Amino acid sequence: MTAGSGQNGAGNLRYEVQDLFPAFCAAWKELTTEDPQAQLDVWARSLGSCPGLLEKQISCYSDEGLDWREVVREHVLPFLSQRLPAMREARAALHRVIGPVCLRAQQQLGLDFSVLFVIYVGMGCGAGWATQLRGRPACLLGLENIAEREWQEEDSLRGLLAHELGHLLHDQWRRRVGRVGIEGCQDPWWQLYVEGFAQRCEHLIVGQESWHQARGQPGWLQWCRENLAQLAGQFLQRASEGEVREFFGSWYEIEGWRQTGYFLGHELIRAWETKLPLREIGVLPGEEVRERVQATMGRWARGTKSGGP
Repeated sequence: MTAGSGQNGAGNLRYEVQDLFPAFCAAWKELTTEDPQAQLDVWARSLGSCPGLLEKQISCYSDEGLDWREVVREHVLPFLSQRLPAMREARAALHRVIGPVCLRAQQQLGLDFSVLFVIYVGMGCGAGWATQLRGRPACLLGLENIAEREWQEEDSLRGLLAHELGHLLHDQWRRRVGRVGIEGCQDPWWQLYVEGFAQRCEHLIVGQESWHQARGQPGWLQWCRENLAQLAGQFLQRASEGEVREFFGSWYEIEGWRQTGYFLGHELIRAWETKLPLREIGVLPGEEVRERVQATMGRWARGTKSGGP
């Protein structure tokens, strides 16, 4: 485990980095076993120095009614060997950029709490996961998904880190005024709002529209901009059915394009910013958020892109 801290004129910058990649490297060859229990045991050993992380990985799938073993066998295990060089590259780059990105978050958005960063090889639960771990704000960085998306270069990782810090800032701001945190709700309307807010924070922290989701998808941003009404309409339809993973998941897509929900959510927040400051948008009551999201998507689906909630 390594830890980092820094200080500037604005005050203390506190963060900790827990790096589980060496433990994974010591055990990863065993992961090719076909025995599910043996796989679980190996993963438990490699994640064991970070209490709570293994349980989060398993619940990531069980909450959706999925068997983590089946997902890992199909989407993770077959590719670990070929992605190991990219995972090594990503791990080294993360150690270089975590501190500077935290400093930018402090300068641009007032980051004033300590963050735990965990670098690990997990079960495909995401390249970045902003959450609470052992009662503290944490950013879980899954090297297997980072390598899968080819986000191992510093520019992509800056965007990813800024996005996850945006989530953590959003969560803390809500909790401080007595609102439910960002993980307190799971419906599609809430997800679009939360991801859009984090995407807006990403751009503010990085200092430009970074769009790390576009990596490996030439033309992604242009297509999203040209098809905003279509995206809004499809989101309305799928949200009414209760499932919008095609807009956010790495393994799903809309007309050949992955993660278009981040663009849609970002445009939502930008439209609302014409009438409300970002911090006020961040602490809106949950039911009001849902009503505003549905109203905005409805207007856009009809071809009317007006500002304001």
